[in-house]
Amino acid sequence: MLDREGFRPNVGIILLNTQNEVWWGKRVREHSWQFPQGGIKFGETPEQAMFRELEEEVGLRAEHVRVIGRTRDWLRYEVPDRFIKREIRGHYRGQKQIWFLLRMVGRDCDVNLRLTEHPEFDAWRWHDYWVPLDVVIEFKRDVYLRALQELSRFLTRPSSTGAHRHITRYLRQAHAPRGLVETLPVDADPADPIATNE
Repeated sequence: MLDREGFRPNVGIILLNTQNEVWWGKRVREHSWQFPQGGIKFGETPEQAMFRELEEEVGLRAEHVRVIGRTRDWLRYEVPDRFIKREIRGHYRGQKQIWFLLRMVGRDCDVNLRLTEHPEFDAWRWHDYWVPLDVVIEFKRDVYLRALQELSRFLTRPSSTGAHRHITRYLRQAHAPRGLVETLPVDADPADPIATNE
């Protein structure tokens, strides 16, 4: 489905973790990294297409993310002829995209790149917010810049690195005895024997 100018309606997804790092996927059998993106099917809204693409490409469902924002208008990029199939040259010019900024509320292990028979990505990683501009294919760079700039207004202060590491270490440690956690007052000092009923 192309518009009158030859652009295919599309959605782009910028997925954040608690550190405001972005999800970055490696395309199958290529050394090319990008954000998840995909076409809007006839009858779909951009948001419906975004959730469908998120599940197809990343394996995440609506309950794994929270929508933080989206671009106001379409952002367009033209695809160079050498990347366009011969049979659609002359008609197809590129993509016009609505970009969504999502916050991951699920866990990293919820990501499933093999949910469909034809996966888009074969590897992924978290990246600093602005890093993709340095490594994305050149003809997409301007759209990535505009999407990241426009959506950066929705960013909140990331969790401190120390707290993130603490949480990770805590999940790998044995849990505290149940009675101790339940009897501690909120403002109690765990080192104080009176506060812990010892």
